[in-house]
Amino acid sequence: MAAPATVIHTVGSKVWVPDPAESWIKAAVQKIEEGKDGAGVLIVALEENGELRRVPASDAPLQNVETRGGVEDMTRLSYLHEPGVLWNIKSRYMFDDIYTYTGSILIAVNPFAPLPHIYGPHMMDQYRGVDLGDLSPHVYAIADAAYRQMRKEMKGQSILVSGESGAGKTETSKLIMKYLAYMGGYMDAAGRRGSSSGRSVEEQVLESNPLLEAFGNAKTVRNNNSSRFGKYVEINFNEKGVISGAAIRTYLLERSRVVAVNNPERSYHIFYQLCDGASAEERARWFLKPAQEFNYLNQSTCFDIPGDSNAEEYQRTVTAMGKVGIPAEQRESVFATVASVLHLGNISFVEGKEADSSKVAPGAAQEHLQAAAALLGVDPAGLEHALTTRSRVMREGVIVSPLNVRSAVENRDSLAKIIYAKMFDWLVAAVNAAIGEDKNCAASVGVLDIYGFESFEYNDLEQFCINLANEKLQQHFNQHVFKQEQAEYEREEIDWSYIQFVDNQDVLDLIEGRLGVLDLLDEQCRFPTATHKDLAEKLYCTPSVKDSQRFAKPKLSQTAFTIQHYAGPVTYQTENFLDKNKDFVVAEHQQLLEASSRQFVQELFASEPVPEGAENTPSKAAPRAAFKFNSVGSQFKKQLGELMAQLHTMEPHYVRCVKPNGLNKPGLFENSNALHQLRCGGVLEAVRISCAGFPNKRPFPDFVDHFWSLAPELYHMPDLDDRQIAEGILKQSGLEGYQLGTSKVFLRAGQMALLDKQRTDKLSKAAVQLQRHARGFLGRLHYKQSKEAVVRMQAWARGMLARKEARALRQQKAATTIQTAYRRHKMRQQYQEVVHNITHLQALWRGYAARKAFAEMQRQRAALVIQSNWRGAACRSDFTALREAALLVQGAFRCKRAVGELRHLKSEAREAGKLLEDKKALEAKLREVQGTLELVQGQRNELRAEVKALKAELAGASEAQQRNELRAEVKALKAELAGASEAQQVRR
Repeated sequence: MAAPATVIHTVGSKVWVPDPAESWIKAAVQKIEEGKDGAGVLIVALEENGELRRVPASDAPLQNVETRGGVEDMTRLSYLHEPGVLWNIKSRYMFDDIYTYTGSILIAVNPFAPLPHIYGPHMMDQYRGVDLGDLSPHVYAIADAAYRQMRKEMKGQSILVSGESGAGKTETSKLIMKYLAYMGGYMDAAGRRGSSSGRSVEEQVLESNPLLEAFGNAKTVRNNNSSRFGKYVEINFNEKGVISGAAIRTYLLERSRVVAVNNPERSYHIFYQLCDGASAEERARWFLKPAQEFNYLNQSTCFDIPGDSNAEEYQRTVTAMGKVGIPAEQRESVFATVASVLHLGNISFVEGKEADSSKVAPGAAQEHLQAAAALLGVDPAGLEHALTTRSRVMREGVIVSPLNVRSAVENRDSLAKIIYAKMFDWLVAAVNAAIGEDKNCAASVGVLDIYGFESFEYNDLEQFCINLANEKLQQHFNQHVFKQEQAEYEREEIDWSYIQFVDNQDVLDLIEGRLGVLDLLDEQCRFPTATHKDLAEKLYCTPSVKDSQRFAKPKLSQTAFTIQHYAGPVTYQTENFLDKNKDFVVAEHQQLLEASSRQFVQELFASEPVPEGAENTPSKAAPRAAFKFNSVGSQFKKQLGELMAQLHTMEPHYVRCVKPNGLNKPGLFENSNALHQLRCGGVLEAVRISCAGFPNKRPFPDFVDHFWSLAPELYHMPDLDDRQIAEGILKQSGLEGYQLGTSKVFLRAGQMALLDKQRTDKLSKAAVQLQRHARGFLGRLHYKQSKEAVVRMQAWARGMLARKEARALRQQKAATTIQTAYRRHKMRQQYQEVVHNITHLQALWRGYAARKAFAEMQRQRAALVIQSNWRGAACRSDFTALREAALLVQGAFRCKRAVGELRHLKSEAREAGKLLEDKKALEAKLREVQGTLELVQGQRNELRAEVKALKAELAGASEAQQRNELRAEVKALKAELAGASEAQQVRR
């Protein structure tokens, strides 16, 4: 019994708490409270975001000590529980360690990525002959353990590989078979591969996989290459450990997938390979069309798988058939039979002339009827008659009854399913015949690749049978695990008689017991008019079923039922149970196909041999009914019983495959998905069985090394061995749920947590004492160092203050000097600015005054010019008038005198001296005029110099004003010069 939660938890404990998204998340205990019912309640803080949650203490198991990459064997975990197992597998997966042990059970997580470095001959050499657990977990280690145990004991071994679709079961089985082939002489056989002896047994076994995958695998929503059947490969070995033969057995092929496909899944690969990969000649010979035109295939919109080519896969299938020894003629018959199944699906029916009768619809349906009949080697009319009628043998004779359209469709689908199932069985038999089983082998190793536990929203008969197989295997698994536990207890010589083992026999009794679900299902199938409602009512009313604690009726359904399996409850819908359970061969179908013109079809439907002593008269040979009743459930129950009987004679080894995420991506681990598979795979059931006994097993040295602090006085006694010290520690701790073996300490569930809590408490008290002394020493040391530091800081501070004061004085003096210079500079700048402004004003004023004086002077000069011009004009006018008058007078006078002068001149001309005097007078007058001209030119040069001076003086004035003033000056000068010139002319 687990210890009370309030005892094993303390504040600060690392725990796991449930989470709806991640299943389990890490947290730390912040506070412990007492609940209403007395149970402990924890206030925990999530490590991820610090969020506070309130959880019952019973739902918060303790965390294991974290190790990088987890532990290789989970039985070494201190706390073996669901979150510990999940987290350990996830931690290893993130480091690409996809294999983990749970005792002798191997858990393999699909990496969805190639890991070539952990496979191949070099790894096989490493694991060859090495005990399980000495090296890292690996599928080769399981295969090697089975092989060596087979050689040692000469007893059959079985390796059971299980998991859900996409978990990697098929690849794991291939790896196991490769290792067994390697150990059984594969290298020698590989050396003879090209010899006349043909291919070795192990090669044929390995090469049969693609063939069976083509006919038995299909695309589902979870896996693009999902095996829709169980496979058991038994490899035979002789006394020397060399492979001497092999046999393949298959279980529960999903026949319903032949006639019904859910979207977006596919039917079996071979249908699509045949439609896309057959040559033109083959397509004409088998009347093939594109897959989209066949009713059995176009129920889904998925016809291709991304990354795969149907045509290339078809060629691989043909090659594989040749490699396993199927001749070309039989390959032709197999593909013709596959094509006939497709044509059967396209045969539709309409109502016949009689009531409740039917016939093949005209048009395309007739063509497909002709094609199916030709491929099966039967008469089209006979095939139509077999599909649309049913014969009943009565005492009075044979009664032929027509079938309505719905019954005819069911009859057609039944024929298609039985043809495909018999063809698949023939293929398996052909592979076995080619390989050859050694009936006289020394021992054998069987590899079982079977579907894992399934639980969907809609669960049908296939899921029911699959889960029945898993229940049987789980019982075998539980017995094996419990047997191993018992063996270890016996080796350690401890008392284990009081440990109770609870298995799932009650579930098996409910399903396959007398008047169980399978019996009632077969009983209802014998009634032609029975419906799924009748089956459900029968289940609800039968005491052996309804009184079982594992059986329940859903509240929201009147035809479904729920079974509480080991992995959880599963609700099954009965709508298709009756149809899918019927596995009989209709007499009309048997008689028709038995008489086929094709030998292959005759072999498929060959009659069972008549027992010796039976009369062979026609009346005795006639069947007593139209069919021999057989059911899928009873047949599968029989096969499963034979398988379990064989497995019970062998030593089992288990590999549980886990699919880490639903997206098939590497590096992604979904906790809820993986946890569900661990439950379905029985790993957590094995943990439960282990917890029912002594889940914690520690060797004495490891136990003492971990818990010596609980009794240190015993640890330091040299005369005590590890067992005595461990016993003393357990007695001092007050535990009761333990036993001491010969080499280990065995603890019941919860006892390890109590010991860890005592150890933690004692170490905490010791740590407190150490902390007290250490803190005192550190406090004194800190005080001393602080005092010395304070003195140093004071000296440094005082020096700093003195330096600061001296620096302040220097700065003050420097500031005064700077201020003086700055103020002097500012005052000088202000003085220069005032002087400049005053000078500028003076210049402006003087310029203004000069311009004003110059303007006045110009005005006066202009007035003088005007006056002079006016006076000159008046004078000239007076002069002109006077001159004219004078000229008139002079003319008259001169005329008067001219006569006299003429006389006088004539007299004077005679005198030369008079002429020289006149010449001198004229030269003197000329010199006077030249002097006046030079004077005027000098005055003009002075005026030009004065104008230049005025221009320089007026440089600061505006350009327009200067231009106007200059123009005025120039005009004035021109006027003055003009006046001077005129005056000169006047003088002249």
